[in-house]
Amino acid sequence: MALDKAKSIINSVKNGDLKPIYFLMGEEPYYIDGISDYIERTVLSEEEKGFNQMILYGRDVSIEDIISNAKRYPMMAERQVVIVKEAQDLSRTIENLVSYVENPQPTTVLVFCYKYKKLDARKKLAKAIAKQGVLFESRKLYENQVPDWIKRVLTAKGYTITPKAAQMLTEFLGNDLAKVNNELEKLQLILPKGAQITPQLIEENIGISKDFNNFELQNAIGEKDIKKAFTIVQYFAQNPKNHPLVMTVALLYSFFSKLLKYHALANKRNAAKELGVSPYFIKDYQTAARNYSMKKVSSVISSIREVDMKSKGVGASNLSQGDLLKDLLVKIFE
Repeated sequence: MALDKAKSIINSVKNGDLKPIYFLMGEEPYYIDGISDYIERTVLSEEEKGFNQMILYGRDVSIEDIISNAKRYPMMAERQVVIVKEAQDLSRTIENLVSYVENPQPTTVLVFCYKYKKLDARKKLAKAIAKQGVLFESRKLYENQVPDWIKRVLTAKGYTITPKAAQMLTEFLGNDLAKVNNELEKLQLILPKGAQITPQLIEENIGISKDFNNFELQNAIGEKDIKKAFTIVQYFAQNPKNHPLVMTVALLYSFFSKLLKYHALANKRNAAKELGVSPYFIKDYQTAARNYSMKKVSSVISSIREVDMKSKGVGASNLSQGDLLKDLLVKIFE
């Protein structure tokens, strides 16, 4: 997992085990920024940074410029640090780095922040970096992996979080780990070590409603609580900017698709693993499975697809997002 690998890299740097090159690449910028920022902050003392730390930007330099800087000797220090940010702008010529990587300057720590792209593992450069330094790929998490990530990050810092609270944060912030981490840090500033983060605390400090969100709507539908479901949808209709239909439709589609899979499972004991959800939430699928037959679930999925198409202007009259969602509830509960 990227979190474990990133921690391992940072611990190695902390212990003085420095490599001549760190190539940080991939779709998730959170870890790339975390590792490069740590190197930037800690490898050199404040006195050494003036002459021996250089920040370059991919759009402003060539590979030859980077190599020239990397080959410099440090001044009055054991090493120098060269960090290339937005290095993905050099993707067309990045393979020209091979000659340097094969024989790097031992007193230079060269860091590349190569965001949203990755090197071709079959080519010389990736192989050379893996041999001489650190080649790290930062993969984007799927949304269903984010609650567990939140739990692990908080556990490492001495906090706990309820599954529902982690789900609320994920629903509100998605899989943008930088945004999620920013909100977690806000909570850590006001909560003592050892505290448990609850839906109530999130509502009070982040502004996410613990009663009116997609997670609660999903539960109300799963439990066939018609009154609660329509109350939540009415709230969504009055606050369309904070509760866009596309997000609600995506979550309901995911829920009912997993419910269909749950119905089809021969061995329900492995349901959490098969569905890719926390065991804590399996009871929600058990309840929903009692309320919706396999045939009904298939029908609901068709209705969700229809609403999704209408929300994008295909075969729809001028219905508001709220009205489309109310129509969907009618079809789900009929």
